[in-house]
Amino acid sequence: MMKNNTKNNKCRFAFLRKMCALWPLMALLFCSCEKNLDVGLPESQLTGAAVFEDVATARAALAQVYAQLRDNSPVNGGPSGLGVLMGLYADELNYYGAPVGPVGQFYNHTVLPTNVQLSSFWNSSYSLIYGCNAILEGLEKSTNLSVDDIEPLKGEALVLRSFAHFNLARLFGDIPYITTTDYVVNSTVSRLAKQQALQNLITDIIEARPLLPEEDFTGEHIYVDRAVATALLAKLYLETEQWQMAADAASLLIENGSYLLGDNVEGVFLNNSLATIWQLKPREGNNTAEGQAFIFEFGPPPFVALRPEFVNDFEPADARREFWIGEVTDGSETWYYPNKYKLNSPTDSSEEYSIVMRLAEIYLIRAESRAQLGSLSGAQSDLNAVRQRANLPPTTASSQEALLDAIATETLHEFFTEQGTRWFNLVRTSKASETLQPIKPAWQPTDVLLPVPQAELLANPNLQPQNPGY
Repeated sequence: MMKNNTKNNKCRFAFLRKMCALWPLMALLFCSCEKNLDVGLPESQLTGAAVFEDVATARAALAQVYAQLRDNSPVNGGPSGLGVLMGLYADELNYYGAPVGPVGQFYNHTVLPTNVQLSSFWNSSYSLIYGCNAILEGLEKSTNLSVDDIEPLKGEALVLRSFAHFNLARLFGDIPYITTTDYVVNSTVSRLAKQQALQNLITDIIEARPLLPEEDFTGEHIYVDRAVATALLAKLYLETEQWQMAADAASLLIENGSYLLGDNVEGVFLNNSLATIWQLKPREGNNTAEGQAFIFEFGPPPFVALRPEFVNDFEPADARREFWIGEVTDGSETWYYPNKYKLNSPTDSSEEYSIVMRLAEIYLIRAESRAQLGSLSGAQSDLNAVRQRANLPPTTASSQEALLDAIATETLHEFFTEQGTRWFNLVRTSKASETLQPIKPAWQPTDVLLPVPQAELLANPNLQPQNPGY
């Protein structure tokens, strides 16, 4: 009877079934992150306790989480990633594909709860969370690993789990906050209020931060270290309007000295940029999914292109307009594409990695936090640091309201088509309706949240109610 109950519980929760199907991938030892790692254990043993008998196998399992984050998560950088879909959902991109398809629904604000791209956001994120929880549980039970081995791995898993939850909360609002692999617990889980979920993530990051090394041991900024945890903490404090805490966390990174904005925009997206806090390394010889998704050579565009209105909004001297935006013309019409990543095909060795966090965002987080706190000169200073690197003069904004508007504009011009940054900021600052209503005929105020996938609501009624408007 117990077996039957367990089986029923498994069937009730759709995303958990998918997590379990994907979890054996954790056994792969030769992922791109650790391609030379050889531990000599058969795959059948690598999802059990044997993984956590040795630090090499434990790190191999965690490396596969990074590979999943890169290839099959909302930050994958390709056509199914946040940069494309939420760039279409906001005001960054125009769409040239099939208007009635899943991607067209994002562009037209007609997203249905049955949308497969929507389900991909949800399922891939919870699969990633499941993997992190399995690692945390394995580390907790390990009797062979030392404390020095366990702590950094635990810190990384906590931050990766928090990062996945954070994106889910910004997309869907109230979400399940999952901290176990237990089917019985998870099959009837309810959604946690967004603000409480975010506070839980802050608690998790505070726990993880001292466990992590100061720097990624590879020197490539491809693994979570203390700086990544600090950056995520600053983003969480900003999201929850804890302005002083956000400013303090940002200051830790800015004053660290290990990361530099640089004096021009040309090298920002190279894999050795000093402004990069965290990036995802592609498979050897490949470059970024962003380059493949955005770059096109002939018009009309085959998939997506930057909105001309967005391109025309740049100040004339802005170096980002010159170096980060490409143009294609057929002689009578011109189209524009994001050209931050210059390569859309393999090279002998990978020259560009997909950047997840970089220092300019930290400056702008501190600028906004300082403006909210009334430290207007400090906000100006941080804003001007980003503007100077883009070859722009100091801001003329001097009041709190003007500075907040200038920071929002600077963030758009700095982070366009990067992982939904524009969309998340429109929602966070309650500017989505006033910005999108004039240009999106189907826009509704309830579109600030995506619908929970229909399959999940059917599998687990405790996830009800559906988000408003759907």
